[in-house]
Amino acid sequence: MKNLSKILLLFIFFVTFLSCKQQQQARMPISRSSGTFMKESAERNKKLIAGEEGKIDSIIKSNPKIQYIASKKGYWYHYQIKNERDTLRPKKGDVAQFDYEIMDLKGNVVYSEVELRPQTYLVDKQNILMGLRDGIKLMRKNEKVTFLFPSHMAYGYHGDNKLIKSNEPIICTVTLNDFKPKEKIIPQVNLPKNE
Repeated sequence: MKNLSKILLLFIFFVTFLSCKQQQQARMPISRSSGTFMKESAERNKKLIAGEEGKIDSIIKSNPKIQYIASKKGYWYHYQIKNERDTLRPKKGDVAQFDYEIMDLKGNVVYSEVELRPQTYLVDKQNILMGLRDGIKLMRKNEKVTFLFPSHMAYGYHGDNKLIKSNEPIICTVTLNDFKPKEKIIPQVNLPKNE
C-alpha cells in the first residue's frame, strides 16, 4: 500500500509537472479591427451630408430673391425681419426669449409656434438643437430668421422620436423676442437651476 501511495503521488507530481511545462501560446483575437468600419462610416456620413446639402442648395436656388448666408458651422440662414438699430446679440449666460417653428424641406409645418410655445433659453448653458444654439447668438432683438439646418445641426441620426425622422434636415424660423443678462431677469421666470 505504501508503494501504491508513492507511485500515485509520483504520478500526480509527474502529470502536474508536464502540464505546467507546456507553454500556452498567445491566442489571436477573434475579430481584428483594420479601421475599415471607421472608413466606411466616414464615407457614409460624407454621402449623407452631400445629399442633404444638395437638397438645401436646391431650396436656396429655387428663390434667388432671398439672400441666404452660409454659416461657418454648416447651415444657412436669411433674415425675414432684420434689426439694424441694435448691435447687441445674446452671449453665454444671457436669457433669451424666442418663438420658433419647424418645417421639413418641402415647407410642411412639423411643429408650429403654438405647439412649441414661447421658449426661454439660458444661452450656452441649456441643451437645445445645435443649430439653434449657434443661430440665436447671431440674432439681434426682434429679428426673425429662417435657418436651413442639415440633420447634424438639427436632430441628427436619432430624430426626435416623434415627427422628425432620422437624418432629416429641417427649416427653422426663429423670432428673438428679447434677451437679457441672467442677473436682470425677474425671479418669476423659471430658469433651469443646473448651469
